[in-house]
Amino acid sequence: MNDLTQTRWLPLVLLTFSNVFMTFAWYGHLKYKTFPLWIVIIASWGIAFLEYCFQVPANRWGSQIYTAYQLKIIQEVITLAVFCIFALFYFGERLRWNYCAAFVCIFAAVVFAFLPRN
Repeated sequence: MNDLTQTRWLPLVLLTFSNVFMTFAWYGHLKYKTFPLWIVIIASWGIAFLEYCFQVPANRWGSQIYTAYQLKIIQEVITLAVFCIFALFYFGERLRWNYCAAFVCIFAAVVFAFLPRN
């Protein structure tokens, strides 16, 4: 492994790219409800392939630095952040106070996950 793959930031960057593709694969088709479902499924699979091209290396290299639990919690936080931006700009949905309160709870989970082991 080289210095690039051992950095703490590379898994976060790769997970962010992965989540952008994942969000489009899972939710992007909701604007195109007139397309047949089988076409949407195939298109989503194609987009999901790109997601995996980022997620698999992110988890492989990230596991050298973070625990599996930490990687999963990081991924969930990135997923929510990406989805908020996506929902705002792609769907025009507003972020409500209760969603913000839920994100604060998730942020607390991140804090707990990264507390020292002892």
